[in-house]
Amino acid sequence: MSKKTANEIRATFLDFFKKNGHAVVDSSPLVPRNDPTLMFTNAGMVQFKNVFTGNETRPYSRAVTAQKCVRAGGKHNDLENVGYTARHHTFFEMLGNFSFGDYFKADAIELAWTLITKEYGLPKDRLCVTVFHTDDEAADLWKKVAGIGDDRIIRIPTSDNFWMMGDTGPCGPCSEIFFDHGPHIAGGPPGSAEQDGDRFIEIWNLVFMQYEQFPKDGGHERVPLPKPSIDTGMGLERLAAVLQGVHDNYDTDLMRALILASADATGAPPEGAHAVSHRVIADHLRACSFLIADGVMPSNEGRGYVLRRIMRRAMRHAHMLGAKDPVMYRLVPALVREMGGHYTELQRAQPLITETLRLEETKFKQTLDRGLRLLDEEEGRLAPGQALSGQVAFTLYDTYGFPLDLTQDVLRGRQRGVDVDGFNAAMEEQRRKARAAWAGSGEAATERVWFELKDEVGATEFLGYDTEMAEAKVTALLDPAGTRLDRAAAGQEVIVVVNQTPFYGESGGQVGDSGVLFSAGGAEVAVRDTQKKLGAVWAHIGAVTRGTIAVGDVVELRVDGARRADIRANHSATHLLHEALRRRLGEHVTQKGSLVAPERLRFDISQPTPLSAEDVQVVEAEVNRRILGNSEVTTRLMSPDAAIELGAMALFGEKYGEEVRVVSMGGVDAGGNKEFSVELCGGTHVRRTGDIGLFKIVSEGAVAAGVRRIEAMTGRGALSYLDEQEGRLIQAASALKVPPAEVPAKVAALVEERRRLEKELADLRRQVALGGGGAGPAAAAAVKEVGGVKLLARVLPDLPAKDLKPLADDLKKQVGSGVVVAISQADGKGSIVVGVTEDLAGRLSAVDLVRAGSAAMGGKGGGGRPDMAQAGGPDAGKAEAAVAAIEAVLAGTAAAAE
Repeated sequence: MSKKTANEIRATFLDFFKKNGHAVVDSSPLVPRNDPTLMFTNAGMVQFKNVFTGNETRPYSRAVTAQKCVRAGGKHNDLENVGYTARHHTFFEMLGNFSFGDYFKADAIELAWTLITKEYGLPKDRLCVTVFHTDDEAADLWKKVAGIGDDRIIRIPTSDNFWMMGDTGPCGPCSEIFFDHGPHIAGGPPGSAEQDGDRFIEIWNLVFMQYEQFPKDGGHERVPLPKPSIDTGMGLERLAAVLQGVHDNYDTDLMRALILASADATGAPPEGAHAVSHRVIADHLRACSFLIADGVMPSNEGRGYVLRRIMRRAMRHAHMLGAKDPVMYRLVPALVREMGGHYTELQRAQPLITETLRLEETKFKQTLDRGLRLLDEEEGRLAPGQALSGQVAFTLYDTYGFPLDLTQDVLRGRQRGVDVDGFNAAMEEQRRKARAAWAGSGEAATERVWFELKDEVGATEFLGYDTEMAEAKVTALLDPAGTRLDRAAAGQEVIVVVNQTPFYGESGGQVGDSGVLFSAGGAEVAVRDTQKKLGAVWAHIGAVTRGTIAVGDVVELRVDGARRADIRANHSATHLLHEALRRRLGEHVTQKGSLVAPERLRFDISQPTPLSAEDVQVVEAEVNRRILGNSEVTTRLMSPDAAIELGAMALFGEKYGEEVRVVSMGGVDAGGNKEFSVELCGGTHVRRTGDIGLFKIVSEGAVAAGVRRIEAMTGRGALSYLDEQEGRLIQAASALKVPPAEVPAKVAALVEERRRLEKELADLRRQVALGGGGAGPAAAAAVKEVGGVKLLARVLPDLPAKDLKPLADDLKKQVGSGVVVAISQADGKGSIVVGVTEDLAGRLSAVDLVRAGSAAMGGKGGGGRPDMAQAGGPDAGKAEAAVAAIEAVLAGTAAAAE
């Protein structure tokens, strides 16, 4: 029997089945994308569930995987046993081979037997198998293929040897392979009274899917499948223990390496009284690291809460070992060395894993000592064997962040329990008070339905950082007014709430996702927007376009991928733009608001003066330089204070909790140690800056005092914009009959030519208005005397209003002493200028005269100096009436003087 390492055992398994025609399929994420009923992926067949049911097809009919699994929540919860037993884990690897309607029992048994006896070299005399008690076919095949006698083929009549996906669906008998560790270990073979001992250990389970179960007459009916299939599962840790000649999974090479790393980091010996703590740390390190790598972050809800429980249990054991400073994050390199070769996501996410563990343990250590002191004080008041009160356990949870199972774990070593019912009662009382406090007026009252929903169905888990498609369970339906519904049919507007979603809910300036939601029953909902309610419940807003959707349905959600990609590009571009502006304009530049939509981005900044054309050009070039650098966009979890100390910029209007996502991009400048852009952000982003494609600023302007607004486009939108601009340039070049490159010079020449012609035209019009120039008979004939004052008036249909004042100055020279009136009727609008020669300005006011003329044309007001004033009037046709009104004022002034 060879003593292979865990990594060699995994590689041998994958290679063996690859040589036997199986496609090697990567492990699926720990967060199931196709089964909303599971907290975490807990078996190798989870990613193939829809293939087995026929709802999905793959390009292969045989597959082999090494599947990462977690069992720490829901009905598969081994957390409390981890560290105390030889084979309980929160994280484990499941090796499995699968046939989708290809081979069946005979080949599955032959492949299994060949692998374990020839490739792995397990002695045949230490192996036995179980079969379902009616599965004569499997029993006969074991005899034929393996040469096993009836004494080592055990018929099991219970569900232990009959696998079912659920109450209905594919199902079939199982056959399990057991290894005998020897008579020196207590226990008997499966099916015996001593079967719970540790002597006989199951190492491989072969599931023969040969039926489909349907409901019938209050019971069930099993119908043979047209294409029977195979699903197997073998725990790598158990197999490694067997092949390495040890009885305990924690004595295998991989787990031993992590235990020794823990001992080295804490200074506590790996054996003896500290052994359980080191085992807990080693196991939980794997679970935490893989969960973080797959996008789960510690929180107080759902999967994030389970992760936090696992973290804090390990951290409490590190504290028991005497560690004064955070330990877990220092063990990540050891894990990456052991498992990062196969699971490359560990290498990719190592900075995120490290920072998340360091942050969580730093925070937890600050409250751990106080919590443990409280626990000790309360325990001192208890009688021997008396359980800790539920209220105290709740205080530890609510005030000190102690999950209930952590308190139970502490007391377990002291032979004391916890009043769980009392804990649950205290939890419910807190919820009742929170609901009562929420009842109010205004906006709080309108949001009450969402508070009630959050309390009833829990928070929605966001999966969209890593995927754009997932399955979920409908937890609530509402109409647009917020009324709860049991179901909604085609044509109805509806708001859908689910337990998990890849759709981004509008926040932080980023618009909500759109897409489609399908149910297994044929319903379809077109989701046009997604909103985040109370920061925890995702509201998918849309309309039922087909069928009927109901609460409790399992649905598939598909984000509009092209739209999401455009949004991601625009959002990442705002980060690069922000830093480029600060580097160009100064550190006073801060974000004052933003909009990240698929077609464009809008970015408001604090900036007192307009950006010059050169500023815009330099900023745009800097952003595109960072895009072309195609650097990785990285995300870390940190406390807000630590993030800001690192140099991260907090965004305007955002509310931050205990942890924040820190997004870095743009590459590190030469000689520097800080990424170009580091910001606090919860939005979705590109994986590399090159995914943005192209950045183009399309406008810059004022939006408020001291605030400038920049609008820009990226990717497809920017290319489309530039295509349109190029089309206009080509059209202009064609009209000007020059190549596109010569358009600016040609336009400049035409502008200059127009200025010259306009000046010449203005001069000609002025000459015409002056009566041909000079002081000849025509000019003299146009002058009349009113009240002893000379008056020269001109009504000019084509003269622009801007030329009236220069004309009035010329007319004043003509008249010598007197009043001149020039009225323009160009473009249907009346404009009037009145000039008074210097010798008369002391007794006549041009302002009074122009106001009289303006009033006659329907205008109001007018202004200027005593010697020159201007006004307008909407009725240009009453120009002669305006002249008459001015004459009347002159006559009246003369009469008053007499």
